[in-house]
Amino acid sequence: MNPNLPEAEENTNPLQRVLEFPTMNERPKLVLASNSPRRKDLIALGGWQFEVIVSDTDESLLPGELPRDYVRRLAVEKAKACSARADASQLILAADTTVVAGDSILGKPADLAEAERMLRQLRGRVHQVFTGIALLRVRDGNLLTDVCVTDVPMRPYSEDEIKAYVATGDPLDKAGAYAIQHPDFQPVENMQGCYASVMGLPLCHVTRLLAEMDMQPRANVPGNCQSFLDYQCPVYAGILGSNLIVERK
Repeated sequence: MNPNLPEAEENTNPLQRVLEFPTMNERPKLVLASNSPRRKDLIALGGWQFEVIVSDTDESLLPGELPRDYVRRLAVEKAKACSARADASQLILAADTTVVAGDSILGKPADLAEAERMLRQLRGRVHQVFTGIALLRVRDGNLLTDVCVTDVPMRPYSEDEIKAYVATGDPLDKAGAYAIQHPDFQPVENMQGCYASVMGLPLCHVTRLLAEMDMQPRANVPGNCQSFLDYQCPVYAGILGSNLIVERK
């Protein structure tokens, strides 16, 4: 851990500090353009108050589109799609995640059979997870984007493990047909990158973009993230640097 950062607070739950409006007439400054429970849990670790606005976005891949361009474009489209329902004072955060194995972009499987095929394709190999993020300031349209790319080594799980996991239904709403945090399947081994990005939201990248829009975290982001994920992150210092400012209420 960076000695310049405070340790995560004990006996507190940062997930409780969300969706609590200052007054009945005042909306939080931050909007999360996602209904993903994983993304809501992660953004809460920074102590920001936020509300959720979700709009449908066509996630079809364009001809010849590269993974980095694909996730960035979808994140931007999601943010812009929510802007009409946000206040001018708000910032909209959107994200999109996809799995890339060789030359293949693996989105969410259409059915259980496709989920099994994806898991066999990934088994015992290293693939990449691309997560694009977009931060849109509504009042003037100022837009910041970033893409986090993480190498993900999968363990050589068995056919029986694949079938048991797929039978739970969990893979059907996951890019690449897996959740890195699944307590029983646990498909990933020897992770060395951004765990939170594989879950759907690279929290340090988000913190950096929000700081550029003058919205500092209200909690120790790397400390809370590592504690919440039970993961010793090797990359946060290189992303955030040593000048992270934590605002205290």
